[in-house]
Parts: sequence; structure tokens; C-alpha cells
Amino acid sequence: MTPKAEQPGQEENSQNAENQNWLERLSKSNDFVHEHTSLKEEAPFWLSYYRTLISSDILHQDVLPFLQEHLLLDELKSLIPVQEIIYTKDPKEIIQNLMRGFLALQKHEQDEDCLLINIANSKFRDVSITTMEASAVGPQVGFIEELDTNINLIRKRLPVPELLVIEMKVGELSKTNVAVIYMDGIADPENVNTVVQRIGDVQYDHIQDSSYLSSMIEDNTNSLFPQSISTERVDRVAAGLTEGKIIIAVDGSPNLVLVPVTVIESLIAMEDYSYSWIIGNFFRLLRFVALYISTFASPVYVAIMTYHYELIPAPLLETLVGSRVTVPFPPFLEALMLEIMIEMVKEAGIRLPFKIGQSLGVVGGIVIGQAVVEAGLTSNVLLILVGLGTLASYTAPVYKFGNTVRFIKFPVIILAQWFGLFGVFLGYQFTMIHLLRLTSLGRPYLSMFPIRTTSFQDLWFRLPFSKQKENPTTLRPQKKRKATGHRENPEPVNDFYE
Repeated sequence: MTPKAEQPGQEENSQNAENQNWLERLSKSNDFVHEHTSLKEEAPFWLSYYRTLISSDILHQDVLPFLQEHLLLDELKSLIPVQEIIYTKDPKEIIQNLMRGFLALQKHEQDEDCLLINIANSKFRDVSITTMEASAVGPQVGFIEELDTNINLIRKRLPVPELLVIEMKVGELSKTNVAVIYMDGIADPENVNTVVQRIGDVQYDHIQDSSYLSSMIEDNTNSLFPQSISTERVDRVAAGLTEGKIIIAVDGSPNLVLVPVTVIESLIAMEDYSYSWIIGNFFRLLRFVALYISTFASPVYVAIMTYHYELIPAPLLETLVGSRVTVPFPPFLEALMLEIMIEMVKEAGIRLPFKIGQSLGVVGGIVIGQAVVEAGLTSNVLLILVGLGTLASYTAPVYKFGNTVRFIKFPVIILAQWFGLFGVFLGYQFTMIHLLRLTSLGRPYLSMFPIRTTSFQDLWFRLPFSKQKENPTTLRPQKKRKATGHRENPEPVNDFYE
């Protein structure tokens, strides 16, 4: 049997019921306002909005003075000086936009059609300098928590129509605005489609920060190594876009996510490009060395002091033995206790208020370390090594990668206690095998195999700008070359005597 067609009267009643349903549903909240603009019941207009989401100044200055009784809603749309105005009858669309700070304008309370006017309160903190990725020279502008402002900062750096933005909403309850940004003609379309598909597949109630999203779309969510770079620097994002990277920006987060990336990019600071290529390479090499010092300084100490005394020269051995005479713990417990103490001081310095945290980080570490040595609970040599390793871990420009480096040392210390230097070697080999198997958006994360010539232009080393003529092939960019041609060693013009 075919279902009966609804009569016109029944359709009108059902539509009125839907209209009343969204009003009744939203009116349960005390900050929802549904009011009449006139004392006469039959006169227009009816306003519906969340007073905690709207700007009252825009409402009273740009909306109410332009309401004229003899005009229809679609005529008012061209009269009200607000950029985003939507004419709709869909209750779902009305609810969705009211939750974003829109005003619902009805001519009469029982009307189905509605004019949605964007009067959202968009007060955010001003654009300021970067806090987590500070640099001595170069651009200092950092992103903020407002999505449109962040896109504006990127477009000022790359004012070309090829910069495209795909907007999405993620989160069953939060309805968080997410933007996927890329350069058309440079970024690999497969990478773009992969990012969009993975974000679209995310099913989670609340997306609070870009870190939530990056961890959900990574190739290996169980890896200690972040397969994306979270940055607040505009220059890093602009540079990544021109190479073919995909940017993920989340409303409410000051950190943007770059994919795909390699592990070496986490040790590259944008400040390197503000110096000559020789000095830039020196600082980059310094960070590579610091990475190994931070990871293996304490494990090597534990391995040598436990199993391999014969490797220590006699003068140094006498110093080490003398520093450990009063220490009641084996090297393993000594190193573990000191490393945990340093991490606790660092964690407490982050959680405390800014000025107190600074005092605790500097003074607290010195005082506690000196007290531990004087109490005979640890040796001076180990305290130096642990301090050096902690200092080396802070040289990583990307904060999340620095946390990974600081954590890896703990399982390596355990292996050093069990197997000595062979355990340190096992820890190193296991890490390298894991990095070789790891991918970022399906692209090699280690970028060592297969060897590509572009890796020697601006990855492992930083050559002069005249030699950086190709985009990284690991990203599979559509545009292979990025150099437009310039003189490598221009001859000076000397017309002083002419």
C-alpha cells in the first residue's frame, strides 16, 4: 500500500511544530533569549539568540536600527550592514547557526522562514610573538586561537590564489571548525585527499586542540615519535606550504599541524635561515649531537660503571671511583633517581605560575642537585651528565619532539643495566628500525632510505639558497623546482674612482 499524501493543512501544522520545537528545545537554557521588538503582539519582529555568544554592540548598532516593518526578510537581507546573513526555513540550520553566535530574526513568531545574522562575539587575544618556538632573529609573529585570523596571517605571507582552504567540522558535540590548507599545483593531491579523508573519519565528541586531531590521523598512534609538526610560527607554515606540505588548522588552537614530515625536520629551526649557510649548518649539527647526548649520556654512564670499568682511562677512573665512594646506590638507581628528579623539577616549573616557575627551574634545580651531592646520594660526574643531557634535550626546536627525546633515555637506561653497552646498542638499533618503518602520511619518516639528492640540499645539510633548486621529493610535489634563478657570487660594483 502506498502511504497517504499529507494534506496541506497537515504539512503546515507539522512545519509549525518543528518551528516550535527548536524554540522549546533552545529555551531550556537560561542564556537563550527569545524576545519581541514591539509592545504590540501583532507587530514584527521576533529575535532569538544566545546572549553569551553574540555582540550586543553589533545587535544595537547594525541590526535593530535597520528593521523596518513594511519590508520582507529577504529585503532586509540587503539592508542590514552585516557580512554573513542567511535566509532559511530549515530548523537544523537555524539551531546550528544559533550555536555559532547568529541572531535568528522572524517577522512573526509562528513564521517558518528566518533570517540568520552573524553577530557573534569574536574577541580574541591580539597577535603576539611565539612562546614555544622563540628565536633571536627572524619573524616573531605567532598564531592565536582564532581560525580566521590564522588563515589571514598565512595569506599575508602567500598572497596567491593557489592557496586553497577546505573547511570541515569535526566533533559530535564541539562542532569544531577545521581548515585543511595547501598550495594547489604544488601539494600532492593524494596527500590532500588522505588528510581530508582521515579528518572526515574522526568520530569523537570534543576536539579541543589540534593535538587531538594530529594524534587521531597519524599513521602509527602508538609511536613515541610525533609524525607531524605542531607549530605556532607563521614562517614555518608558509615554508612548508611552498614545499608541498598540508596544513591543518583547528579553531581554538594556536598551533597548526604540518604533514607529512620527517624526523630531521623536528631538529630544524627557522632561525637557521637567518644566518649564513655555514653558521646554519653548525647549529643544525649541534642539535644532532645534542640529540645523541640527551639520549645516551646517562645510559652509557650506567653501562660503563656497572660492567665496563676497563674502558675508563686510569686518571678518570680514579676521579669516578672517588666521586662514588659515599654513594650507597648502584649506578642504575643513582641515574634513575636523578633523571626522575630533574623531570619533576621541569614539570613543576611548567605547572606553577610563570614567575614562580622560573625561580623553581633555575634555583630549585641547583639547590636540590647540590644537596643531593653533599648528602652522598649521587656523584658529581653523574650530576654533570644528567644536567648536560637535560640541557641538550631543550635544543630541539619542536617541543613535542623534545619530550620524546627525554623519554627515550629511560628504557635505554634499563637496557644498559641489564646488558651493559650491548643494551645501549640494542636500544639504538631498536629505535632506528622503528624509525625506518615509521611513515608520515604514508611517506618515509626517517628520510634516509632511499637516499634522495634533495635531502642534501635542505634537510641533513643546509646548502646556500642558490643550490636549493628542488622541492623535497619525499612530499611528491607537483612542482619539482622552486628556484627562479639568481647569481651565486655576484661581482661587486666598484665605481668609487669613476
